[in-house]
Amino acid sequence: MDTNQTQTLIAMIFVLGTLVLLVLPSVLGLMHDRRIDRQIREAQETRDGASAQKSSSRSTVPSTATWYAEGRRSKKLVSS
Repeated sequence: MDTNQTQTLIAMIFVLGTLVLLVLPSVLGLMHDRRIDRQIREAQETRDGASAQKSSSRSTVPSTATWYAEGRRSKKLVSS
């Protein structure tokens, strides 16, 4: 390698290094935003799952009003 090729190689390495230094903050910011978005999405899914689970974990035993209404309906059907 002669002097001209060495200077060209050094210049190319310098340009590539400068490019990396300029692009690196953008790439890191993009990765950070994606991680935050994923965490928000997971938190929403967890919250939605918890509210769905909470509603499905309710007791399936009918209330007193339901028992009373069922009794009246059955008497009505029998008497007619």
